[in-house]
Amino acid sequence: MRTVIWSEMAKKDYANNIDYLLSNWSEKEAMIFINSVEDVIRGLESGNVDFTPTNIKDVRRCVVCKQVSLFYRVRENRVELLRFWNNYQDRSNLKIY
Repeated sequence: MRTVIWSEMAKKDYANNIDYLLSNWSEKEAMIFINSVEDVIRGLESGNVDFTPTNIKDVRRCVVCKQVSLFYRVRENRVELLRFWNNYQDRSNLKIY
């Protein structure tokens, strides 16, 4: 089993996504997002899955849902969640570190 570590930016992005869904959609959509993130994290913890490499050294991307991607990296036996990124934003503005 891998250990999962959340960066401060990942925590902030995650909370902002949930706040947005609760403000503009419904609790049902927020729960779908939360459950999708939990499913991805379980897969990453198990070590049975790794997602698409990016052009950023050691960083991979997982589409959590159509609107949001998770950027993360694996170091030794630890998964570092870096950012939850809205896929409709300009990716040139993405700051991972």
